[in-house]
This record gives sequence, structure tokens and C-alpha cells, in this order.
Amino acid sequence: MAGDDDFQLWLGRISNDRPLRHQLRIAGNRAGRKLGGGGERRFTGVRIGRGAGVGRVLSTRDRSPGFRARRIIVKARIVKLGGKGMGAARAHLRYLQRDGVTREGERGALYGTDHDIADGRAFHERQAGDRHQFRFIVSPEDGAAYDDLKSLTRRLMMQIEHDLGTKLDWVAVDHFNTGHPHTHIIVRGKDERGKDLVIARDYLSHGLRERAAELVNLDLGPRTDAEIDAACRNEIDQHRFTGIDRRLLRSIDEDGLVRAVHRDPAEQSLRAGRLRALAQLGLASEERPGSWTLDSNLEPILCRMGEQGDIIRTMQRAMSDGHLARSPADYAIHDPREGDAPPLVGRVVERGIADEHADRHYLIVDATDGRLHYVGIGSDAEAIPDNGIVRITGRPVAARGVDRTVAAVAAANDGRYDVDAHLRHDPTATAAFAERHLRRLEAIRRATGGVTREPDGTWVIAPDHLERAEAYERSVADRSPVIIDTLSSKPLEQLIGHDGATWLDRELTSDQPTELQRGFGAEVRKALDARVRWLAAQQLITIEGGAARFDTGLTDALEQRELRRTAAQLSGELGLKFAESKSGDRIEGKVTRALEIGEKRYALIEKTREFTLVPWRPVLERAIGKQVSGIARGDSTDWQIGRSRGLSIGSI
Repeated sequence: MAGDDDFQLWLGRISNDRPLRHQLRIAGNRAGRKLGGGGERRFTGVRIGRGAGVGRVLSTRDRSPGFRARRIIVKARIVKLGGKGMGAARAHLRYLQRDGVTREGERGALYGTDHDIADGRAFHERQAGDRHQFRFIVSPEDGAAYDDLKSLTRRLMMQIEHDLGTKLDWVAVDHFNTGHPHTHIIVRGKDERGKDLVIARDYLSHGLRERAAELVNLDLGPRTDAEIDAACRNEIDQHRFTGIDRRLLRSIDEDGLVRAVHRDPAEQSLRAGRLRALAQLGLASEERPGSWTLDSNLEPILCRMGEQGDIIRTMQRAMSDGHLARSPADYAIHDPREGDAPPLVGRVVERGIADEHADRHYLIVDATDGRLHYVGIGSDAEAIPDNGIVRITGRPVAARGVDRTVAAVAAANDGRYDVDAHLRHDPTATAAFAERHLRRLEAIRRATGGVTREPDGTWVIAPDHLERAEAYERSVADRSPVIIDTLSSKPLEQLIGHDGATWLDRELTSDQPTELQRGFGAEVRKALDARVRWLAAQQLITIEGGAARFDTGLTDALEQRELRRTAAQLSGELGLKFAESKSGDRIEGKVTRALEIGEKRYALIEKTREFTLVPWRPVLERAIGKQVSGIARGDSTDWQIGRSRGLSIGSI
């Protein structure tokens, strides 16, 4: 049937004159592997994602004419939202909107493409189910020249959308609380069609910075000679790694020497001045007139010095209100990796973010040794009360007992592990105890892939399982280098007359009490004396010959006293009878909420006519509102979700 849309297909001659060897080489190159020529090209994935072509062009742009270009720092990070990621994303969004970040010292305000005030909660809810999000920090060197960074940010995001070929869902907030004003931008990991947004590596590494630099140069024009000279000379005496240092390292000759002489008089002046400054730091020495040797670890040492300088300035700002009288000699940087350092006990003075890009937090602790300690606590930071008392210890990097048990069971079962094999290997173990090992294996599998789970539920355990478990612990320590135990969520002065067990009581009855020196340590000594007088007035202890006598069960008695008082209040509120749980009792009911009682957290479990309080475990978070059952064993309980036998969620 003929019509206007009819067409005829003409087939040309089908042939290929290229030899098979040549065709295979072309196919191999396209697959990312170079055949022949004595080498291989490994697949790197740099060309995957939106903006790959633009990023590649911008990454190869000739930067030599850009010496006068305005400098700008752009940091990009991809953050996964699975698991605890959504909670961390919510906390990060709150942190960006904290008080004191605007020029007027007010709270930061989110904005978007068309609105100066964006709804952060709505943006966060739109991310539900997203695989990831992007976080950008854009910091122009001359950001102070802008009255408002919103226009720059919006034009940058329009250019990024053009480069990536899709609309973006984003919010941003400007910060003026540092020496360099900067903008935080959060971008959803979805394109305009709802598909996962994948941005090419070259565009994240180079394209973002180049696009931002183009806009700043258009706004402010190229740098003047005076600005360039001032910026360079400011680097001469810096105790950090500078651009001059980078150029010095690149100019090391075959003899390992750096010449101060340079064809550009201005550059020669900078090099000579910087080399003399490095010599004063012990990082350079003049072998003969005009020829210098540099320390082999110049860059890491200067980077570390720069970090320490930033830390000291952070501590000085924290102490600027004058409520703590400390000299700079009392400042200390706590490094948990330094040998067998004793635990750090003290009062939390300040908490903040050390690296906004990597979301790494820090604490400043007024310790019992009389010094102020800066403690990097990593990215997995739990809620820590202001003015609370904490004990900080370094996270051990070693295989655990459960890892050694798994390795032993697998060695006896041809490299396989499961619950049945565990129970055959150790008849005294319970199924609930063996399931803890399964949760440990699942954690290692998700984090490092160090173990393999088969479809039938068995696990393939490699001969080097202990080394893999140690590698997993090392990755955990990189993310969270310290263990923080909250000794008291209340300030020290509130513990003296508290009608319940306190940290002061545990110190009074401890065989190894905390060593108390000056500063906060002296405050603790006074508080301990006052606590003794309060306990004596309550007839909880006796004083004979000027010395106090403490019963071994004092702390337990105080805990039970506060627990029963709280239970009585809850009984009146709920209209239910309180059933005290004992070790060995079977506990069943619905987990309704968590309660803070004294210095401990409890789970409130309700039944039809009664309720009970049991020690809280983080794994119960997922069971709130659900039926659970378990056998109490002191402070530990192996829980099961649901009325019948189900998934055990006891802690490892």
C-alpha cells in the first residue's frame, strides 16, 4: 500500500577490509584495555557520568595565562544516604543553618533557585529513597568583595545544569563566619527524570572550579599586580604548605638541590625569603651559597603545622569569652594513636565541625589534668550534652574475640561458617550468641567485602580472616577514632545534690578513681567533698573518725532508688502497674519509647496491664512501636522482634 510515508531501503555493499587483528585492537581499546604495545590501560570510569566531555576539556585548559585569574576553592563530595545516611544528612542540614554564620552573626538561611528562603525539611523529605547526594563548598579568595553570594551561586548552578544537561534540585547557605566567605550547596542525587544523577569525575575535580573561577573573574576582573604581590609575599612566613613550597619542590634538580636564583626577580625574592623561613623551621639548609636542600617530608610536615595552627586558633576562639582561665601552654591536641595514653576525662566545653567538607567533628574538653584538649572525634558523632562529663579513649584497631571464634569455626569446617557449625564446634553456645557473629560478619561484608555470604546462608571465610577483620576495624577507626562514654549528662554542680546514682558516687567507690590535678580536676575534688556531705545527710553513708565509709552496693542502691521513683511516676501517668525485671525473666511487650533515668537510658516496654523498664540498647531503635520478646541477663538481653520467633537484634 503506497503512501507519502513509504520509503525504500537500499543496502550497500557489506564488507570490511580491515584485518581481524586490527578489529580486535579497536574493540579492546573501546573496552578500556590496550592490546599489544607492551602495556595495559585499566578501566578507571573517568568518562562515566554527566559532564564528562566538559570536564575533560576544562581539566586540560592551559592555566599559564591564568596567573592573574581570581583564585577559588571548590570542594565536592558524594554522600551516601542509605542506612544512617538520612539522619546524618538531616543533622548536616541543621548544622549549616546554625546561629552565627551570617555577617550579622545571625542564623544561616537556606535558599534555592527562585526563593531566598528555602524549606529545608521539604528538601530533606524529597531525598527519601535517594541513593546519594552531592555536597559542594565554593569559596572565592575574594569572597569578601561580594555583598551577597546568592547571585554567584545561582549563576554557577545554572551553568552546571547546562553542562550536565539536566535540571538540579538544590539548596544552599552562605557562611561569613570565617576569614573566607563561602557557600555550602547540597544537590539531590537525582536528575530531572528521577534517575540517579551521576557526575563525571573530571567535572567534579576540575569543571566545577573552572566554571566558578570564570564567573568570579567576570565579576571582579583579573587580579592586579599589587594583589598578586601581596598574596605571594603573605606566604613567605606561613607555617603551612604554600604555593611557593610547591614551586620549590618542582624545581629540585638532579643533585637534590634547589636554587634560589630565578630569572624572574620577583620570584627570586619570594624563593629566597621562603627558603630562609624554612631554614628557621629546620626544614631547609643552605649547602652552598644559593643552593639549598629541602626536608624530604617538607609537604606533610607543613600540612601538619597548618592543621595545628588552625586547631590553636579554634581553641583561642572558644576561650575568648573568658569563662575559662587558661594559658596557651595549657592547650593540648589529643591524639588517640599515641601509644597507651590514659583515657581523657573532662567536661565538654565546645563541640564543632573541624572539616565541613568531610563532616568531621571535634570536641574541646576541659580535662581533669588541668589542660584544654582538642579531640578530633571523626564523622560518626553521637549526641553529646553541653557541659557534660565524658571519658574519651582511643578506638582499638585489632580483631575481636568474635572474629577469632569465626576463624576457628571456619577452620574446622572447610572455610565455612554458619550457626549450626558454631553450635557443633561449641556445644555450650546458644543460638542467640552465635547469631551475634552473623551480625559481625554482615557488618564486615557491607563495609569492606571481606567475607562472602552464600545463598544457603553459610559464609565463606578466608584464611586471612583476622587480618580482614583488623582492616575493618581500621576503617571504623578512620571514621570514628575515639570511643566517647558519657559519664554524666548533667553539669558537675548538679551532681552534688542529685537523688540518684551519679558519676561522683562511682568515683567515690572506685578502686581506681580518676587522677585529679588542677583546673577541672580541682573542681571535681570540691564536688566530691560536697557529695560526701550530702550522702551523710541522707544517711546513705557513715562517717567515722573523719573518714567516710561506703557500702559496696551504694551506687546500685541509688540507681534502684531513682528507678523506682521514676517508675511510680510513670505508673500514675500510664495507669499501669510497674513490673520490675530480674535476670532470667522473660520480657514481652511493645517498646514505646526510651527514657533517661539518672545517667542511664532505659526502654519502656508496655503490656496490657503492666509495664517494665529495661536497659536501652541502640538496636531497640528499630523496634519502637513493635512487639518484642527476650530473656533478661543483667544489662544484656537478646531481643526478638514480633510475637513469634523472628529476627534477633541483640547487640554484638
